[in-house]
Amino acid sequence: MKAMILAAGLGTRLKPLTDTIPKALVKVYGVTLLEQSLFHLKKSGINQVIINVHHFAEQIVDYLKINHDFGMKITISDESGKLLDTGGGLKKASWFFNDDTPFLVRNVDVLCDLDLDKLKEHHYENSGLATLVVRERVSTRYLIFDENMQLCGWENTKTGEKKIIRPHSVNRRQLAFSGIQVVDPKIFALITETGKFSLTELYLRLSAEHKIVGYIDKDSYWRDGGKDVQGEQVER
Repeated sequence: MKAMILAAGLGTRLKPLTDTIPKALVKVYGVTLLEQSLFHLKKSGINQVIINVHHFAEQIVDYLKINHDFGMKITISDESGKLLDTGGGLKKASWFFNDDTPFLVRNVDVLCDLDLDKLKEHHYENSGLATLVVRERVSTRYLIFDENMQLCGWENTKTGEKKIIRPHSVNRRQLAFSGIQVVDPKIFALITETGKFSLTELYLRLSAEHKIVGYIDKDSYWRDGGKDVQGEQVER
């Protein structure tokens, strides 16, 4: 299985640290977010990775070179000219996933030890177009799933905005996205969006006619490394 690490974001929640370095190179407990992401993939046997870059892109390229790509086969998807968001970034990197095999996508700022082998098994068992890792945690933005754990909507509890794509029973579940997903390459033929767009927008549109599945993670350690996390040492 191949993987993509989404590392092109501006890291605004980590300012002023990201005024001079990219979010991917912010250290938590002395280890960069990028190295922690790569280790998480490598531990599950994933060795071929593409990383999209934008903010201080050259620093990430130099960091990987100095560390000999951490013994992995790493490719860079350069978005220096234009930041494409998560969906646009994945579309730009579509050429990398040319083996007709499902692949994993993770945000660089996710700190977790999720068992990726179990996630992959769940994806294959459910035969969905994408499998999204979700958790029961407090958030302002939730994905909405029906009784079969298929995506049917999205809600922002702070602004009151809500998008319901498909009818669902009263047994709907509101769950927060964990920034990790397994995607079937068949998705690329279904992408009609261009330029800058998010994966959430794409999944919501496709969920009207395709199977987008939620995978509830209850057991693993998980933190949002995109902001200062209480009790964790965040540094340059």
